Amino acid sequence: MLENNKIIITGAASGIGREIVMQCLQEGASVIACDIDEVLLKELRNSTTQELYTYVVDVSQHDEVERFFCEIQKQHPNINGLVNNAGIYLATDIASYEPNQIDRVIDINVKGSIYFSKYFGAHLLKQKTNGVIVNMSSVSGMEGSSDAIYGASKAAILGLTKSCAMNFAPYIRVNAVAPTMVDTAMMATIPQWRKEEYWNHHLIPHPVTPEDVAETVIFLLSKKAKHYTGATFDLNNGGYLR
Repeated sequence: MLENNKIIITGAASGIGREIVMQCLQEGASVIACDIDEVLLKELRNSTTQELYTYVVDVSQHDEVERFFCEIQKQHPNINGLVNNAGIYLATDIASYEPNQIDRVIDINVKGSIYFSKYFGAHLLKQKTNGVIVNMSSVSGMEGSSDAIYGASKAAILGLTKSCAMNFAPYIRVNAVAPTMVDTAMMATIPQWRKEEYWNHHLIPHPVTPEDVAETVIFLLSKKAKHYTGATFDLNNGGYLR
């Protein structure tokens, strides 16, 4: 489904990001994997013989992102896909948040996606070539979160998705994926009462896995999704009907 595509993926070294990388490679894409964790990136690089390029990038640092795209434009000028997946969840109630923690969540979860979208969009618009952006939001951005700062950051991603869809048309499609709880390391930090609230709303009694999320991302990156832009795809087992 993704032959002749070259896709940048942030937060690529573990969890959902790693699964997206592997499925993109399986579908014939070349992948540029970005993460702040150099050790996990090396493990990812060693796990496949397919066309995978790895870069250590802190998505929250504008200067690093700018330098990254300067290098990408020289080495990989034919990029046509971006998955803004990098994000953190601190599992903290708003009254306990320290200012530096608030900044960290917003810098990674929101500014990181803004910086990557800015430079990716500028590159493709200058060339007048077609491309796709997929942003990773969350059910928390639509229904609220026990971690209010995380919920606010994921709600911001939905607004960014719609606005970029308008700004980058007609060349770049921009969509968001909003999963419910996914079985990754992050899930262990969600309060039990909140997990049960989610589970009690589900109409489909099967957990959402990283593989499920990656399959949706693959669809949105592919030509099969050519008529979708500015949309949000819920992966919540029917837990919240809109």
